[in-house]
Amino acid sequence: MVQTQSRPTPKRVRSRAPRFPGWPPGPKPRRRTELGLLVFGSLITVALYVIAELGAKSKIPEHIGPILGVVLGLSLVAHLANRWLVPEANPIVLPIAAMLNGIGYVVIARWDPPYAKAQAGWAAFGVVAYVLTLLVLRRSRDLDRYRYLLLMLAGILMLAPLIPHVGRNVNGARLWVRVIGVQFQPVELAKLLLCIFFASYFAEKKEMLSIPTRRLGNRLVVDPAPLVPILIAWGLSMLVIGLENDLGFALLIFALFIGMLWVTTGRAGYLVLGLSLFVVGAVVASHLFAQVHQRVTIWLDPWHNLSLLGAGQLTQAWYSLASGGLGGTGLGLGVSGHYVPYITSDMIFAAIGEEMGLIGAGAVVIAFLLLVGAGLQIAQRARSDFSRLVATGLTVIIGFQAFFIMAGVLRLLPLTGITLPFVAYGGSSLIANYVLIAMLLRISDEGVSTAQEKISGIAQPGEKAFVVANN
Repeated sequence: MVQTQSRPTPKRVRSRAPRFPGWPPGPKPRRRTELGLLVFGSLITVALYVIAELGAKSKIPEHIGPILGVVLGLSLVAHLANRWLVPEANPIVLPIAAMLNGIGYVVIARWDPPYAKAQAGWAAFGVVAYVLTLLVLRRSRDLDRYRYLLLMLAGILMLAPLIPHVGRNVNGARLWVRVIGVQFQPVELAKLLLCIFFASYFAEKKEMLSIPTRRLGNRLVVDPAPLVPILIAWGLSMLVIGLENDLGFALLIFALFIGMLWVTTGRAGYLVLGLSLFVVGAVVASHLFAQVHQRVTIWLDPWHNLSLLGAGQLTQAWYSLASGGLGGTGLGLGVSGHYVPYITSDMIFAAIGEEMGLIGAGAVVIAFLLLVGAGLQIAQRARSDFSRLVATGLTVIIGFQAFFIMAGVLRLLPLTGITLPFVAYGGSSLIANYVLIAMLLRISDEGVSTAQEKISGIAQPGEKAFVVANN
């Protein structure tokens, strides 16, 4: 008699479907992680604020409850938007940005309380812009359809500060625009639009830029026709330096262009060509334009003429960093705000280094490294060449912007005057950076969803687990 072995009964798996029709599904694991990190970061921000007040005034602030409520409220609004609109997106990008924003607010409240109120308002506008970006931008590929329209809009924004009676000259740089009583920097939004244009152009011309098709003697070389945009970008960077006296923006746009070109083609020759062009242009600009020459001179020898604003700013910042040492003087116990000009905007990294020491400054650097790493991971998992290049460009923007200003404070590069993302005071920069991370999370959500669709598509029916609804 032959014994037959019965097939085991499949294990019942509780369904994730909602109990009631129309109810939203439960939170994804990534969103639960994000919520925990946001709550943790909010508590750290409030704790730093209390310690700073204790150090400066020897008393606990009376309005600690409302501050905690505002910090948690803004984080919760952004988190709920993520649950609804990008449920599979990267869970650490938003918490890191919120943490950096909180650290910056603590330092601004320490030295410029009126600016702290304004910064809190700009942070609220930034969260609103973040949610609106996720609502409007439902598919990243939609941006590819408006390539030249976005380029035209970026050009208008970059040239707007040069319009008489509209543009404003602040500290020698003509980057501001005042419209209906509101003053802002249009170049902050222009850099995002240029990133989208570059990504669209490079995604279309990828093969022409990468594969040699022209014969030069006995060798095949890349067709030089698609290289015309690199000359345009170089000329645009020099034009911005000359007309608006802004070295930082020119550096950032050129780094964006060269970085995306290198990622598209993988050819180191483009890096060499681009850097050579920029060095030549920077040398020429340093001789033709007074402000560029002054910043390069201060960078080479800041002790030569301490009467210059930039020289005194740098040297006093170094004294602040030196007094901070390893662990800092303590929150609320520093003196950098009394001696360093523009401590909450250009030199906020020096204020962090003084009161939080090398440990606090290193934590800020690590936070930006984690943010850049998350952005590059998002780019690797993007669903298309266009989305991959947009994510790469957005990561290059935030990474190089942070590097340029921190390197300027430490005299590794000339001081550019651009803001430290999410940390320094500035409404235009803060709102633009919240829009930037919203675009990153949209691309991240699409990449994870596409990967899941591929996995479910190639899986055999017998390999799928039985799911039994348990209503």
